[in-house]
Amino acid sequence: MINSFIQEVQEGSEVLTDGESVEKTLSIIELITSGGTAGMLIILLLFVLLIMATYIYFERLFAIKAASKIDNNFMNQIKDHVSNGKIDSAQMLCAQVNSPVSRLISKGITRIGKPLEDINTAIENAGRLEIYGLEKNVSMLATISGAAPMIGFLGTVIGMILAIFELANAGGTIQMDVLASGLYTAMTTTVAGLIVGIVAYIAYNHLVVKTNKVVYQMEANSLEFLDHLNEPI
Repeated sequence: MINSFIQEVQEGSEVLTDGESVEKTLSIIELITSGGTAGMLIILLLFVLLIMATYIYFERLFAIKAASKIDNNFMNQIKDHVSNGKIDSAQMLCAQVNSPVSRLISKGITRIGKPLEDINTAIENAGRLEIYGLEKNVSMLATISGAAPMIGFLGTVIGMILAIFELANAGGTIQMDVLASGLYTAMTTTVAGLIVGIVAYIAYNHLVVKTNKVVYQMEANSLEFLDHLNEPI
């Protein structure tokens, strides 16, 4: 009896060894297409969101970098022109630089001669417009970072519903090939949604940091300009 048991174990191990020798591979394309129509539609939607997030990120990144470039000697030249009464020269210099800082200073120059509070208000109003321009479409990244995982979880729910439906129609016999389509939909959409959400979240926070640096630069130069106007002659 013991000998027969050992023989059965050995035969089973041989079958297992033979089974392990057969390695099944699954490419990304096959993984996506195995999820059925619902899975492919959700993956396609997530791919479109990923393209949108990538485009917004790089478009805003280049725009913010361009906005942050300003000559270190810019404010010194502005103060020299204002001190010497060359208001037109100061305006021309601001027009040549063409940056958020130069536009704020230009707005302040146009108010020279009025009370300092009015100049400060004009600069602040112009600053709000500049910040709005810098943050253009950045909120879309925040939306994508939150919506993508939810779309992925929607695919998970759909996949599980399909798997349970197939299981109910299987007559009580559990077969993995019957459940495979629904499980593929559930897993692939979840992973895809999380990937898109993480990418969009990182991109959003990076742009926020870059924008804050430009805003700080605008505030610092505006205060320097106002302090210069407030200096006694």
